[in-house]
Amino acid sequence: MRRGALFDVACPSRDVLKHVTSRWGVLVLLALLQGTHRFAELRRRIGGVSEKMLAQTLQMLEADGLVIRRARPVVPPHVEYSLTDLGREAGQRVAALADWIEISMPEIMRHRRDRQDAAE
Repeated sequence: MRRGALFDVACPSRDVLKHVTSRWGVLVLLALLQGTHRFAELRRRIGGVSEKMLAQTLQMLEADGLVIRRARPVVPPHVEYSLTDLGREAGQRVAALADWIEISMPEIMRHRRDRQDAAE
């Protein structure tokens, strides 16, 4: 696979890009950068995510090799999620983007206000 193939509609990298950069994918990667979490802990940490969306996001990231799911043989079931080395690398890159967004928010908000003022 050559670099730049991402622009091709059939490029499988698009699926990974979609998983990593989805709203919930970004937040899961950021949360798991802090360490291993159980499902309920992740759900509490990531405000607003439904159980279904969190489960789907974790499954997609696991299928991509970014997340490890470990089920402990206890009652009730104890499942933990953590990042693989590849997932940690993706998480660090996503964290850099998230940091840039947070640092840039005052300027972004100014642009939004200016646009809204111009429309009025």
